[in-house]
Amino acid sequence: MINPSIDYLVTLVDSKYTLVVLAAKRGRELLNDNNSEIKCPSNKPVSIALYEIAQGKITYERTKLGIK
Repeated sequence: MINPSIDYLVTLVDSKYTLVVLAAKRGRELLNDNNSEIKCPSNKPVSIALYEIAQGKITYERTKLGIK
C-alpha cells in the first residue's frame, strides 16, 4: 500500500498532472537542499514531497506560464 494514497493526493490539487509537476519540483528542491520539515518513513525526495503535499505544507499557484 502506498502512503499517502494517490487518490487522496489528487483531491488536494486540480489534476493529476499538477500533482506530478508539484512533486517533481519539490523533489528537485529537496535534492539540492534537504530542508524538509516533516518526518517521513522514506528518504527519497519525491516520497518526502508527496508527504509534504498530503500534510498541506506545499502549495501552488497556477499562472499563464505554468505552476509556481
